[in-house]
Amino acid sequence: MPPANVLPKVAAVKVADGERLGSVHLPGVTLTVRSRRPAREGLPPALYVHGLGGSSQNWSALMPLLDGVVDSEAVDLPGFGDSPPPDDGDYSITGHARAVVRYLDASGRGPVHLFGNSLGGAVVTRVAAARPDLVRTLTLVSPALPEIRVQRTAVPTGLLALPGVVSLFNRLTRDWTAEQRVRGVTALCYGDPGRVSEEGFRNAVEEMERRLQLPYFWDAMARSTRGIVNAYTLGGQHALWRQAERVLAPTLLVYGGRDQLVGYRMAQRAARAFRDSRLLTLPDAGHVAMMEYPETVATAFRELLADTVGAVAAADTVGTGKPAGGARTDEAADSEPANQTTGG
Repeated sequence: MPPANVLPKVAAVKVADGERLGSVHLPGVTLTVRSRRPAREGLPPALYVHGLGGSSQNWSALMPLLDGVVDSEAVDLPGFGDSPPPDDGDYSITGHARAVVRYLDASGRGPVHLFGNSLGGAVVTRVAAARPDLVRTLTLVSPALPEIRVQRTAVPTGLLALPGVVSLFNRLTRDWTAEQRVRGVTALCYGDPGRVSEEGFRNAVEEMERRLQLPYFWDAMARSTRGIVNAYTLGGQHALWRQAERVLAPTLLVYGGRDQLVGYRMAQRAARAFRDSRLLTLPDAGHVAMMEYPETVATAFRELLADTVGAVAAADTVGTGKPAGGARTDEAADSEPANQTTGG
């Protein structure tokens, strides 16, 4: 792989209204961070981690809905979005988790409300298990946790981990336009591709065109896919389900009924594995519920936040011997998102 400082210049990354992009140089890795100006000072920090083939832009629909409750930042994992590859070429789940931990340690923003989708869900699960001091709450949208029986529709993506498959795929799809590629990704990741706006589709096509110019794009995809597959085979204390059981932070789990990459049936297992969990199931959603149904996901997170704050207040009340007072005032207290259950 060519050094990051001699990579070809490509089109600028899209930045939505109210967002800012910045680069953070850390030992062995440089990360691009997308942020929003908080509604007021003193809000608790939040960090969002995208999935395989995604970027920090995947959170642009959700972040503004949480402006009043958290101070939002979304990171481009090494080799994705606008972040160059890691110096050591490590795209494993542990390697990505290490990059997230390095950023949180260096920024001093922890503990944070930590969000993860797909690959990012596996990454932040590892972070929360290994460094509970960095995590206030955990929100997982279709996390890539091991499945014994993988869905047939997820097999082609998993095959990217095999040597030579990326080269074969590139030969077979050499004549595909960026628009064709985006339509394929959208059909795979959305429960209803019709929910993508025309502007959103155009932006995705522009981003695909930009990424295809990056010489490391397919290498990052293949190695990160291999990292997921390898993580599925780990046993003992490094097994992802074992680490899920070690997570102390209150956890919100979001699963889509039309998810073609992460099995909907895994929702109940996840609710049992995470000790303090809440489960939001969305029958019509696909793999990226925070992009398809950002309002519902935002409401569920606000409820998690209200419950967490309420639990801390109750514990403080017990400790001081003072009576608890007041009812929940968060707007989410008045309405439950569809198909929400609790467990764990």
